[in-house]
Amino acid sequence: MTELSNLVAESVERLRRDNPLVQCLTNIVVANITANVLLAAGAVPAMVDNAEESEGFASAADGVLVNTGTPYRETAEAMVAAARGAASSGTPWVLDPVAAGMPWRTQVSLDALSVGAPAVIRANASEVLALAGTAASARGPEAGDTVEGALASAAQLVRSYGTAVAISGPVDHIVDAHRHVTVSSGHEWMTRVTGVGCSLGALTAAFAAVQSDHVIAAASATAMLCVAAERAAARSVGPGGFAQALMDELFLVSPDEVGERGGLRDVTA
Repeated sequence: MTELSNLVAESVERLRRDNPLVQCLTNIVVANITANVLLAAGAVPAMVDNAEESEGFASAADGVLVNTGTPYRETAEAMVAAARGAASSGTPWVLDPVAAGMPWRTQVSLDALSVGAPAVIRANASEVLALAGTAASARGPEAGDTVEGALASAAQLVRSYGTAVAISGPVDHIVDAHRHVTVSSGHEWMTRVTGVGCSLGALTAAFAAVQSDHVIAAASATAMLCVAAERAAARSVGPGGFAQALMDELFLVSPDEVGERGGLRDVTA
């Protein structure tokens, strides 16, 4: 295996050994699948998203996800509070700015970013463009822009916040100030099941809790989910069976297989 593949395999081993506690402030559509993805992969979910507890819990958790899929006034306040708690305690957190470009939820993401930089911003191409203040073409949470067209905006977010940016697409691109990694594995049914992309944000937070190199953390989360998806699709006849099989394959896939089959490439190497 390549050096990158080895680092990803080691990260999967670490995740399963350390069982990080991940606080998820996520949307109501995907809470169940997100919790199950974390459990199957080896992490521990905590769906704590109220304004009273979020800041303190973020200080105690190993990783935090802020996902703006279905924001409400109270949960929006909780998201900013969780980002503040994570920043003050050094807890790595991940921002998934779902449907950024819609004014209020974009502002919620910017408010969270204003209190502390995340380990990773995980988004589709249109969300990356919108968060960087560039015109984007999207239909709600569905991207209308290409990953390649969002790379300049991703670099802008890296400079502004000192974060890694993971852009999802047919090929996922993960960048920080020094590196550019791609992940080319996965299966088209990942877009036919509610919550797979949002769950990737939570899985990224889990890996950021055990891997201080946040490009490797994001690449590990992406490769693990994508390889498990390929395995799940191979024994399913459609999206319904695939969704169930995905949990099994996240639990069963080996660290070495994630590294070997992840379609990992270090573009900067």
